[in-house]
Amino acid sequence: MAADERVDRVTINEVVRGTNSKPVSSGLLAQHFESRTAHGGGMLFVGYPITTTVDRRGPLDAVYVSPTKGVVLFDLVEGTDLGDVIDRQDDAFNRLEIRLKQHAGLVSRRQLMIPIHTVTYAPGVSVVPDLQDSDHPVATNENLESTIGELDWPGCDEVVFRNAVSALQSVSSIRASSTPRPVTNQTSRGAKLKLLEESIATLDHQQSKAVIETIDGVQRIRGLAGSGKTIVLALKAAYLHATHPEWDIAVTYNARSLSDQFRRLINTFTIAQTQEEPDWSKVHVLNSWGSGGGDRRDGVYRKFCTTNNVPFYDFGRAKNRWGQRDAFGQACSDALTEASNIIPQFDAILVDEAQDLPPSFLRMCYEMLRGEKRLVYAYDELQTLAGTGLPPAEEIFGVSPETEKPRVSFDPNDPDVDRKDIILQKCYRNSRPVLVTAHALGFGVYRTPPPSRTTGLVQIFEQKELWGEIGYDVLEGSLTEGQDVTLSRTGESSPQFLEAHSDDDDLIQFIRFDSVQKQNEWLADEIQRNVTTDELLATDIIVINPDPYTTRPNLGPIMASLYDRQITSHLAGVDTAADVFFRRDEPSVTFTGIYRAKGNEAGMVYVTNAHESIANTGSLATIRNRLFTAITRSKAWVRVTGVGEDMDRLIDEFSEVKRQNFRLAFRYPTEVERTTMQIVHRDLSRAEVGKVRRADRNLNSILEDLDSGEIHTEDIDPATRERLVRYLTQLGQKPGAGF
Repeated sequence: MAADERVDRVTINEVVRGTNSKPVSSGLLAQHFESRTAHGGGMLFVGYPITTTVDRRGPLDAVYVSPTKGVVLFDLVEGTDLGDVIDRQDDAFNRLEIRLKQHAGLVSRRQLMIPIHTVTYAPGVSVVPDLQDSDHPVATNENLESTIGELDWPGCDEVVFRNAVSALQSVSSIRASSTPRPVTNQTSRGAKLKLLEESIATLDHQQSKAVIETIDGVQRIRGLAGSGKTIVLALKAAYLHATHPEWDIAVTYNARSLSDQFRRLINTFTIAQTQEEPDWSKVHVLNSWGSGGGDRRDGVYRKFCTTNNVPFYDFGRAKNRWGQRDAFGQACSDALTEASNIIPQFDAILVDEAQDLPPSFLRMCYEMLRGEKRLVYAYDELQTLAGTGLPPAEEIFGVSPETEKPRVSFDPNDPDVDRKDIILQKCYRNSRPVLVTAHALGFGVYRTPPPSRTTGLVQIFEQKELWGEIGYDVLEGSLTEGQDVTLSRTGESSPQFLEAHSDDDDLIQFIRFDSVQKQNEWLADEIQRNVTTDELLATDIIVINPDPYTTRPNLGPIMASLYDRQITSHLAGVDTAADVFFRRDEPSVTFTGIYRAKGNEAGMVYVTNAHESIANTGSLATIRNRLFTAITRSKAWVRVTGVGEDMDRLIDEFSEVKRQNFRLAFRYPTEVERTTMQIVHRDLSRAEVGKVRRADRNLNSILEDLDSGEIHTEDIDPATRERLVRYLTQLGQKPGAGF
């Protein structure tokens, strides 16, 4: 995120608690900073960062970074024995200086541009000993505040301060583009994208907490698209590996295209922290399901079955036995039931995109853990592609037979709940116009209600407070049943720099064509312009077909047109290995279905054949979640294209989003309306969709024959006619009928 927005000059100190071997002094130091607004405001990292020298590796006790003090390095003492204060302070100073001097933004010639102060904090000591000198101060509870107060940073510099925070977090190397981005025109799209990437320099406080703070138990990370969940999980895996190299750590996900991304992120961050590559025999990057073909194709479910000697079902066998809709959930449930004495395999498991995984899979992960059950799962309810969200933790993990209490609970009255249940409010991928448009389409906020329906909404949060948790403020009205409300995103939750580079009309466009052929020609022309004139890289472009059933036939002609123009493209998972999304061996534009798009992002996103999302039969919630997910893959620009009258309906909704100045204005649905949404927009299997379509065609055919006089109502069997009248009468009596 933009450095000038990410790390403000704050007066309240922010504390991020990692782990070290000094819990008492660490806790007291954290309390000191949390309860004060002194020292200019800054960030205290406990048990972080990790530093490495020739003969040792491990976390520093604590580091405080302040815009007025510089860096304060704390040497913490448990008990009353101070030991060799001078040696420990000098050693820690040298380790941190080596780390910071690796960052060009912190060095001027041979000098570090931010001072490093060292302080030994010994809360168990009542009197400051005589051994201290001005370069190696010792502080107790009595003089800690005055000791810090005496530290100074002459000529303090906000930019250097922000660079220091970024360097400590080791994020600059993570965020850097893996491909050099040559720019000759400073106003081109490529130049704008380069500035955006450079601006995302540091983690915010909540992201830092999510990465560093580790609890002995289950931790939940919630955040909307673009809030950094995937990066946070990768950094957390690397941090846990660096601090506990003896642990077996698993990182798992639903979309196989995330495999390379996780490996790259974990590898880069581990090297930045430890100067060594991770030990891949201890860090396991695994798909949730898994298949044969070696370690890179293994999965958590497959490992569970193999280790516990229970039958393993691949997708085909699972679908044949349980049906497609919940094949994986049933396979996991069956394995848990079959395993008589479950053998733990991991010390920590991190789950990404948990909303697309069945609850039984999360239970399986829980059972596979040793000791403290360190399970971290991240999710976004709005990105579910299966039409169902995650149930409460109490329901997922069940009740402990020993205590008869829930194994896992995120009780708001728990004093540690903010460490167990972390919410990432800020979106650092999508600009405000892009994100609000995606939400408006996903919920159906500006959808025209069908005849006799009272609302066009397709889905809604059951818990009203979630609107605030994902970064919306109530601008007008209230979140009260039957009342009008207007919601807007704040500058805090949607940083302004994400939209300042381009006009709203350029950030996101909806474009209607008279035919699929004209749409495809336009797409090929635009992509050619992107890579030849706009200075975008081929890897900056993703073309997404939202309907998974039409991806290959829909995208093939566009790819063929690009081939004729000597522009390389590939269909992710088809022209590449299943776990490869972006090609790294040569410049290539990525074409993809919606499922493989999950967890990936690019500067320019084309969502094509969007009209199919309106015309399709099935769960409107699922269909609109696909649109939401596709649009939110974009770091900068979005183009949504489609054909005919169905596309006109989408454009009407988008036009209303713009007219409302990218705000959400709607009447909050009543309980009856919400219940109807859950029934009408339930998810349907592919077979069920086909059955509904056939029934719809048959009914239309009968009505046309009645209209034309080819058949008469008297021709219909009386019992059948009576049943039809009864159903139509019941339909007319239902609240909001005709959705």
